[in-house]
Amino acid sequence: MYVFVVGGGKVGYFLSQALVEEGHEVLVLEKDSERYETISRDLGDVVMLGDGCELRTLHEAGMQRAEVVVAVTGDDEDNLVVCQMAKSHFNVKRTLARVNNPKNEAIFKRLGVDDTVNSTRVIFSLLQQEVDVGELVPLSALRRGDIELVEVELTGDAPAVNQVIKDIHLPGDTVLAAIIRNEQILLPSGTTELLAGDEVIALTRPAQALSLRELLTGAKAPSK
Repeated sequence: MYVFVVGGGKVGYFLSQALVEEGHEVLVLEKDSERYETISRDLGDVVMLGDGCELRTLHEAGMQRAEVVVAVTGDDEDNLVVCQMAKSHFNVKRTLARVNNPKNEAIFKRLGVDDTVNSTRVIFSLLQQEVDVGELVPLSALRRGDIELVEVELTGDAPAVNQVIKDIHLPGDTVLAAIIRNEQILLPSGTTELLAGDEVIALTRPAQALSLRELLTGAKAPSK
């Protein structure tokens, strides 16, 4: 099977590595030159430098031969564009997209994406299996919009890296619900140390979401 992967981040890298090991033909398209150099050292000539949202690049990369197109960049809009071009211009039978914002899943489905994967929803489902009945109030509040689910990835220079959760002054009504580390899901406690590369899933009030992101990652919201 020929699988065309757009996005060479962690998801795209490990997916492509697994597919190659299983004997499938794979091409990974990554637009960031530094990331391209990094993963090409491990995956070799199955990696190509280019923008997956450019039609000419997709032609040159051979998307027309693909049996499956997988769009796993960190940008929902890019993933949607890739899947739509795969369908409309290259007649690819099956498309699969990573959806970072759970609210976008229905839109992707309506616009013809065959399958979507949302790590937030997967973790959310696992949490629902773990919590007691008395702890289900925050989950219903999330559906009403009273609580926002925040997902961030910690880079090496993030202020929360190497800190123990209990020592981080989180905004009120905020809970760090889960951590994805080395493709494993951790349910953190107060003594859990955050590490570079962790994907942190948190529940907080909508008004506190931006300040929580800044606290964990150091990235300030753009001024309006």
